[in-house]
Amino acid sequence: MNKQELIGEVAEASGLSKGDASKAVEAVFGSITGALTKGEEVRLVGFGTFSVSKRKASTGRNPRTGEPMTIKASAQPKFKPGKLLKDSVN
Repeated sequence: MNKQELIGEVAEASGLSKGDASKAVEAVFGSITGALTKGEEVRLVGFGTFSVSKRKASTGRNPRTGEPMTIKASAQPKFKPGKLLKDSVN
């Protein structure tokens, strides 16, 4: 399912127009992104938890030359599915 299909499903399930459903989906994504940018965790009980994981700087190798290179520290978004979501998939 892509974003447009998700918007269509939300519109159908909620009785909203596709324009309103699009705004709602964008608002949810924006809110989650904003919270993660601030370093906060987003918990949706039964669905899952969005969080930010810090990766330390490390040393790797350039695949072309084989020379060592430094990989910068970074923050990575993570998603841990909740029990209800896991159970519904299995």
